Amino acid sequence: MKLVTRILLVLFLLGFATGLLALQREDFYRYRPGADQSSERSEFTFTRLHFVSVRSYGAYDTDIRFYGNGGWSEDYPKADRQFVEGLGRLTRLDGRATEEVIDLDSDDLFNWPWIYAVNVGTWGFTESQAKRMREYLQKGGFLMVDSFHGEADWANFMTGMNQILPNATVEDLPNSDEIFHVLYDLNERFQIPGYQYMNTGRTYEKDGFDPKWRAIRDDHGRIIVAICHNMHLGDAWEHADNPLWPERFSSLAYRLGINYIVYAMTH
Repeated sequence: MKLVTRILLVLFLLGFATGLLALQREDFYRYRPGADQSSERSEFTFTRLHFVSVRSYGAYDTDIRFYGNGGWSEDYPKADRQFVEGLGRLTRLDGRATEEVIDLDSDDLFNWPWIYAVNVGTWGFTESQAKRMREYLQKGGFLMVDSFHGEADWANFMTGMNQILPNATVEDLPNSDEIFHVLYDLNERFQIPGYQYMNTGRTYEKDGFDPKWRAIRDDHGRIIVAICHNMHLGDAWEHADNPLWPERFSSLAYRLGINYIVYAMTH
């Protein structure tokens, strides 16, 4: 009888611990405005843009606020944190261990010189938000966009981009562009796929067959929006510790991201 009681007690404790861990995990991955703020002082903070998805991305068409889904938070926060770990190993930049999530409605926007955004084929802005992002870029901010594929995503991205910078000129970056040489020389680049590559062996998604490195410049020729189209660098950062994930994808993704950061912080 005592043995049965002990077994039941152990099962109860295991169940309680599992439930508590699940609650903690959900709380960790849930986005709360201001929750990512830290008093840690550093030279660089990985800052991710929070936005409301106004268009469908596969099965997702809402303001997704949880890790692992197809809106602004895809790969968050693991990709952000593993990228910063690599940044610390590969450069002398002192990166903050935790990321920052920023809303365009927040005055904190202007405290962060570099912002990363994913699934930008789904984004859309109010007039006020677009104006604030325009002001941010014109004051010297830098935006890196990633993880959108094909012509439809491109058209939706440009709809949002034209809200921010009406009549913006997008250019394809040549191998000789300075942004590919500020730290690493990246003449030889290739398509960096999303995690779907593990199941399909395809580096492309939708009709995004060819990788596009594009940019928008300000009136002085400085790149203010770096565009990674038909690619998913965030997945390559996130899965860099997966022994089944090809190292070549993560290696290039880290070097591209680092070049964009060094460029943004020195130009």
